[in-house]
Amino acid sequence: MTQLKQQRDYFGDALLELAKTNSQILVLTADLETSLKLTDFKEKFPERFFNVGVAEQNLIGVAAGLSLAGFLPFAASFAVFLPGRCFDQIRVSVCQNKANVKLVGGHLGFSNSGDGASAQSVEDIALMRSLPEMVVLCPFDGQEVASLVDLAAQHNGPVYIRISKSEVPSEIKNKNEKLKIGGARILQEGKDLTVLSHGPILQEVISAAENFDVEVIDVYSVKPLDKETILKSAAKTGKVLVVEEHSIYGGLGSAASELLAGKYPLPIKILGIPDVFGESARTREELLEKYGLNGNNIARAIKELT
Repeated sequence: MTQLKQQRDYFGDALLELAKTNSQILVLTADLETSLKLTDFKEKFPERFFNVGVAEQNLIGVAAGLSLAGFLPFAASFAVFLPGRCFDQIRVSVCQNKANVKLVGGHLGFSNSGDGASAQSVEDIALMRSLPEMVVLCPFDGQEVASLVDLAAQHNGPVYIRISKSEVPSEIKNKNEKLKIGGARILQEGKDLTVLSHGPILQEVISAAENFDVEVIDVYSVKPLDKETILKSAAKTGKVLVVEEHSIYGGLGSAASELLAGKYPLPIKILGIPDVFGESARTREELLEKYGLNGNNIARAIKELT
C-alpha cells in the first residue's frame, strides 16, 4: 500500500479537479465546509459553492431544484444526517424526479468516534439501497474515491457516495484499472472463501486475509452489485464472509444474501455492527475492536470458515 491520507481529503481533491473541466458542477453543504474538505473548492469557485446552513432537508430541496434547472449539484453532509434527516426529501424530490443529484455522506460508520451515536452513521446504506433509482458507491482508496466521484458525475441520476474521515492508501492496485457503476475489484485471489467488503474497513480485511487462501473482493458498488464477480467467486469457494462498517441489517451483507439465496444457497457470515447504535470512544480502532471488526477478529472469522 502507498501513503495514507484521510478519505475526505481525496474527496475534496477529486471534486475540485473535476470541477475544473465541468462548469455545471456545483457544491452544496450544510455548514460542513471544513469537515468535508470543501474549502479549496469554495476558494477556487466561490460562485459555485453554496452553504445552506444547518438545514439538511433544505440542502436536498435546493440541490434537486438546481439539478432540474440543468446544473450538476454535489450535496454533502454527514452520512448520519444526509439519509436519516432528509429521507423524505431524497425519496420525493430526488429519486421520484430522477434528479441528477450526487449525495455525499461523510464520516461513515465509526470514523466520527468521539461524537457518539448521534453522529455515527451505521444504517445509511440500508436507507439508500431501498430507494428506486439510487446508486450506492462505497470507495476504499484514493484512486477509488477519484474514480467514483467522476463516475457519479457521468451517471445521469441520483448517486450516493459514502466517505470516511479514516485514513486510507492512495492506491493498492494498478491506478489505470477501470472502475464502473455495478463493478467490483478482486484484491486477492483464493479458493477457500470469498470475502466481500467495501470502504476503509478493507485495510483490516486485507491484513487479516494475507495468510489465507481466500478471495478478497472490494465491492465498491453496493447498488447495483457486480453480480457476475460475486456469483463466480462464491461458486468457486462455496462460502462467503461479508465485512462492513455498517449495520448487519440492510447493507452489503443483506445485498449479498439476497443475491446468493436465489443462485447459490451456501454458508454466509456477516461481520458488521450488530443491532445497536454507535457509542463514544477515543478512537475508531477501539470501536472496531469492541464490535469484532478489527484485523484479529476478521482473521479469526476467516479461520473458522476455512
